[in-house]
Amino acid sequence: MQVADREIINTFTLYGRIKQEEMIETERLLLRKYRAATRQKLASVAKTMAQVPFHGFADGEKANLEPIVQPFPKWTVEEADRLWCAAFVYYCCRQAGFEIPIRPEECKSCHLAGCIAWEEFATGDPRIEYHTPEDIFLPESGDIVLYDRVFDDHEHDHIGIIVEKRENTILAAEGNIDNRSGIIERPVDEHIRAYIRIPDGYRYSGQR
Repeated sequence: MQVADREIINTFTLYGRIKQEEMIETERLLLRKYRAATRQKLASVAKTMAQVPFHGFADGEKANLEPIVQPFPKWTVEEADRLWCAAFVYYCCRQAGFEIPIRPEECKSCHLAGCIAWEEFATGDPRIEYHTPEDIFLPESGDIVLYDRVFDDHEHDHIGIIVEKRENTILAAEGNIDNRSGIIERPVDEHIRAYIRIPDGYRYSGQR
């Protein structure tokens, strides 16, 4: 074997080793990323984001909802005004590291800027837990809570993220509380429609 041939082989071997090491490192970083997507992280992110606060056009202020609305390309800040509680939940999930498209295949009615879409998503994906108040289930921080008739007299009218479970109440981070985000204590009563629990490390497998 000529010296030049040996050098070429060594170069390709080194290049292959580098590429292999890069692939291993990429896989390791991806695994770390998805493992980092936890309900505890979601609760922490939601609490922080709720206290920014985000708000629509309120009290003469210019809305700062651009980060909330941006994932939904056909939606504007003006259209989202007073209708962004579910989009806030989606934004927090993404910030916490959960890989979820704006409209999973399970969502038949609309994308995840609508409360009903979260119910369709949760009930359609067997990896996600969906519990009604009648179930034997203890909600925890990082669970999503879906409400009925909080502000309007209809189902699926509001949604938030639990940051703390208390004896007879929950502390929730919510968007669009009178057009602002915030932390609010709510009783565990007939207004709670369901709890949604996304498993730690969740990544949507049917992404489109």
